[in-house]
Amino acid sequence: MASIQTRVTRTVVALDDTASCAEAARLMTDRGIGSVGVRRGGALTGLVTERDLVAAIARGVDPAKTPLAAVLRPDFPAVAPQATDAECAQLMRTRRTRHLAVREGGVVVGVISMLDLVDLVVEEKQSDIEQLESYIRGGRAHQLSEPITTMFSHAANSVY
Repeated sequence: MASIQTRVTRTVVALDDTASCAEAARLMTDRGIGSVGVRRGGALTGLVTERDLVAAIARGVDPAKTPLAAVLRPDFPAVAPQATDAECAQLMRTRRTRHLAVREGGVVVGVISMLDLVDLVVEEKQSDIEQLESYIRGGRAHQLSEPITTMFSHAANSVY
């Protein structure tokens, strides 16, 4: 399990809680992101996600006239910067969200997305593979003709 500290987005794209849902949707679209931070009095207080906006529109709100404060979940799931990838994945599953606020001392200091977690896990697995390859090349099994990644690839293909 890896710590999320290296993957936390600390520069959170944010809007004031008085900004409209339509403004948030435009900003997410323009930036290619799935959530925006919400500021109240200059401090980040939470996140609004694409799903939050879709749910609000499904309830009949007018996105051009509805402020983010009206759709901000008071119990938005959050983790500490020291959380592991497994802890984040479990919280995302149980809370059915693809984004988590990262809180430190009660203050939102960043965000971690499902894609960030996938990147972290892939990076961790790649590092494991490289270490195994290095061990095999330098160890007793140096006579193997194909690298371990090829063996993993064949094994993975046979499973799927």
